[in-house]
Amino acid sequence: MVELHSNFTAIGQDHLVDGVYPTNHQEHETLELTEGLNDWSEVGFYIFTSEQAGHSMQWVGSHIRPRVRIPASWHWPVGVSLSTEIGYQRPNYSLDTWTWELRPIIDKTLGRWYFAVNPALERTWHGPGVRQGVAFAPGAKFSFDFTRIISAGMEYYGDYGRLQNVDPLREQQQQFFLATDLNVSPKWEINFGVGLGATSSTDHLLIKGIIGRRFSWKKRSAVD
Repeated sequence: MVELHSNFTAIGQDHLVDGVYPTNHQEHETLELTEGLNDWSEVGFYIFTSEQAGHSMQWVGSHIRPRVRIPASWHWPVGVSLSTEIGYQRPNYSLDTWTWELRPIIDKTLGRWYFAVNPALERTWHGPGVRQGVAFAPGAKFSFDFTRIISAGMEYYGDYGRLQNVDPLREQQQQFFLATDLNVSPKWEINFGVGLGATSSTDHLLIKGIIGRRFSWKKRSAVD
């Protein structure tokens, strides 16, 4: 699968903080390449870029993400997967330059409703966040199929700080997105949304979009 993630910070941090560029009016374009290894595992690779006034398009960093999931043949009542993500980002964009993430995902479809929770754990390997230890950064989503093509709902992304001692609310990252998925074809993934930051430490207005295309390398049989 090939995906392009576009994120624009319409209202964000407007000044340098310890040498990190302000997020206000930053446009991030991320290319994600994912290769399925079999029906229960895959490996993804990300290339992050950024552009804003005063700075031409720049490479931000790269991550690699192996992922495994419970095969559908096991017939579990919920979907369960586990991914781990390791990556580097330049210090102009994050003082924590090397990071690691462990992200379990549990999801369920009930009729026209879809639910997912992502109780992720994060760890900094290089940067001031090393002292923080393991951080808790949960995510969640619910959506409803209004038609065969159009689904819409809410997405949530958070960063609570240290797992053992969470940050005060004003220092946490809390984002809520109204998001829409267009299910035009099994080969395509299309998602866009508008997000609001709910704390003073969070960018206040974000716009995002994802477009992805699935490909199959399997050779067709003579009867296809």
